[in-house]
Amino acid sequence: MTRVTRPLRSLGFLTIGLFDRENPRAGHETTLSIIERGERLGFDSAWLRDRHLQYGISSPVAVLAAASQRTSRIRLGTAVIPLGWENPLRLAEDLATVDVLAGGRLEPGFSVGAPRRYDEIAPALYPDTADQEDFGYERLARLRRFLAGERVSPFSGTEGIEEYSERVEPHSTGLADRLWYGAGSPASTTWAAENGFHLLTSSVIQSVHSTDFDVEQDAQIRLYRETHPDGENARVSQGLVVVPTDSATPEQRRRYEAYAESRRGRVGIPQGPRGLLFAEDIVGTSEQIAERLLSSRSFPQVDEVAFALPFAFEPDDYARILEDIAGRLGPLLGWAPTA
Repeated sequence: MTRVTRPLRSLGFLTIGLFDRENPRAGHETTLSIIERGERLGFDSAWLRDRHLQYGISSPVAVLAAASQRTSRIRLGTAVIPLGWENPLRLAEDLATVDVLAGGRLEPGFSVGAPRRYDEIAPALYPDTADQEDFGYERLARLRRFLAGERVSPFSGTEGIEEYSERVEPHSTGLADRLWYGAGSPASTTWAAENGFHLLTSSVIQSVHSTDFDVEQDAQIRLYRETHPDGENARVSQGLVVVPTDSATPEQRRRYEAYAESRRGRVGIPQGPRGLLFAEDIVGTSEQIAERLLSSRSFPQVDEVAFALPFAFEPDDYARILEDIAGRLGPLLGWAPTA
């Protein structure tokens, strides 16, 4: 097996938090239980996806507020919040509030750009300003400035019996330095590096040099660190779908393999106008998965991961997968739980 170049120091997982249309509470409770289990198993971070007008978590900040009260150590992240849906000032208030409640454990990740299916939802989302909204990087830069304590009002002080602040309250010290960007292209990767955001690289990336996902992700990570002021110390978190089968039943193993096979047809074939490449899901024993990861180009460059849980599995599946990742796969990658 290839020697670990960067021993894995931060082990995380990512979930979409699916729920049933007629019984949404059960799915949200399952998500919270998964985060609690992750903390017990020693995971360093738990991340939530963001899905609007679907049956996945639409308000990750609210769910993480609940998770912050059920956990005490695990870091809580979003991968990612699409800012096209958000007002940066209001989102800054929500993020700061949750970070205060969590004791400084929030690690929010974002993306920019117009919301998906924007023509259909614009009349509901921005009925009066749809044509004037700017969905570029400035939206994210503004959010960070608000989190850093930039003045948002010319007035502070007392008016009658009401006291006002000139900045977003509560202010959570350090939160503005814990922001991530989900980049998929060289342009967005360069912007994230030049502007000091941490890099979330996932199982989807733009095809630029080849149709080999690993080659593209390797190039992305190198570009990011070459551009970032912190160089080799710049933080990169890799998100891939890995499904260890160590403790799986024969029936679970068959379902896991069928899931991966159903998605394999898109691997190596650029998709859509942007030429997006998808990583292959890795199903196998922890030893097999570790061999694949450590012999790749990109994985040995990172020391933080957020392994994505497949969308449509059952709670017992997730429990076994997390146990196998923390108990077997993580140590094979050089990781040890925080004492």
